[in-house]
Amino acid sequence: MAYSFKGSLNFGFVYIPITLYSSIKDNDIGFNMIDKKTMSRVKYKKTCVDCGEREVSKDDIVKGFEYEEGKYVIFDDDDFEKIKSKKDKNITIEQFVNLDEVDPLYFDRPYYVVPTGAEKAFSVLLSAMESGNKAGIAKTVLGTKESLVLIRAKDGELLLNTLFFDEEVTKNPMRTNLAKANEKEVAIALQIIDSMTGKFEPEKYHDEYREKIQKAIEDKIAGKEIASPKEKPEKNIVNLMEALQKSLESVKKKKKAKS
Repeated sequence: MAYSFKGSLNFGFVYIPITLYSSIKDNDIGFNMIDKKTMSRVKYKKTCVDCGEREVSKDDIVKGFEYEEGKYVIFDDDDFEKIKSKKDKNITIEQFVNLDEVDPLYFDRPYYVVPTGAEKAFSVLLSAMESGNKAGIAKTVLGTKESLVLIRAKDGELLLNTLFFDEEVTKNPMRTNLAKANEKEVAIALQIIDSMTGKFEPEKYHDEYREKIQKAIEDKIAGKEIASPKEKPEKNIVNLMEALQKSLESVKKKKKAKS
């Protein structure tokens, strides 16, 4: 498994060498862009604007910041590394917080934290955080971007999530002057929620649409036409109370059938 970061995880005067591994894999079905007239693949070329659209190889491309029109300062990987301080290259926990205080809205990419030394210190930190349900907040530079990160413990593993900075999170456009909820309607809604409540089991869920695409690919290869699924027309219920009551009846029937 390819790693995403090598450095150390620090809290107080304790230093633990670690490696971060991405906990997510890309499971998308890859499609190429095709010219429908010639059935030939379409490629994107990187070309030089002021060189008669000459194609530029990957090795000749560098990052440039335009400080005046047409004038650039060039940065390469060494330049970005020189800027980093020791703190930037490591993950130093600045604060511990209660995990349930962190809104999932701020979560970005998840990683596994794997120790490459100081296993005893790693185990102590992991056990203490898990028993206290605490999360560590830190900042570090991943690649060329500073990231706010959250370190958390779960089921004997230490996990790290990059977080969005507060200024990156946009405000909800939903208006705040919503219609007041009716007590009876809320009571039925609570019954529906209670009846549908169960343990979160992620292994129960899988990408059904991906499976449909895979099946459609196989059908196309076999020369078959893709057929739309036959579905019953949905009944439009205008009255909210009626819709809630019918929903509760449906949930109870499903629960009874399962039991």
